Amino acid sequence: MRLGKYLASAGVASRRAAEEIVRSGRVEVEGTVITDPAREVSPETLVTVDGVHVRSDQPRVVYAVNKPLGVVSTARDPQGRPTVTSLVPGEVRLYPVGRLDIDTGGLLLLTNDGELAHTLTHPSFEVPKTYRVLVANPPVREAALRALRGGVELDDRRTSAARVRRLAPDTLELTIHEGRKRQVRRMCEHVGHPVRRLERVAFGPLKLGALKPGDYRRLSGEEVARLASAGAGPAARRSGTSSC
Repeated sequence: MRLGKYLASAGVASRRAAEEIVRSGRVEVEGTVITDPAREVSPETLVTVDGVHVRSDQPRVVYAVNKPLGVVSTARDPQGRPTVTSLVPGEVRLYPVGRLDIDTGGLLLLTNDGELAHTLTHPSFEVPKTYRVLVANPPVREAALRALRGGVELDDRRTSAARVRRLAPDTLELTIHEGRKRQVRRMCEHVGHPVRRLERVAFGPLKLGALKPGDYRRLSGEEVARLASAGAGPAARRSGTSSC
């Protein structure tokens, strides 16, 4: 198994983040610093990150967390701000699946399963994320809804089509398949309705439900399987393989 994949399967980070950790010189294999994430290792190989032994045979867990405002979506923060991983106590090392901005709340997943995290966050898998958005300058009229649904031209490129429902004159439910920086805020501002409050209410088939800010729950095996299937669908169809 390649070292980057080994670290992801050990719950150190997502696959892409694990590769960056290797390149930064933080990983030793049998006592030697390795900077090549393609280095082959086995389950019996002694691998350490920042001096801590990591293993690839830990049980895989996934938690749903309602991230409060003011909490950062990282495992550690050099500025000393509260992190989302600190909300879930325990000895298993967890990291967030994707991110929510510090001023955005709602559903965030924490896991030690790097392959699942990769499936859920890589753009090619097109896993939908749904947000409830309170906007300024109500009411939101049909022209703005049509623009959001068809895709809007942002400074880094046009957005893909989105699903949009108007829940109230100043409230939208918006579903996107991308994960660009502050995308929902930029989309709404583009159509003349700056965001006043933003909350993620669903990630793929998983809904936030009654989970209160700061609370968490461990997902069942069935819920994890549904998440994995949501990520496998689009990529599998393009490659001509089944997602079953």
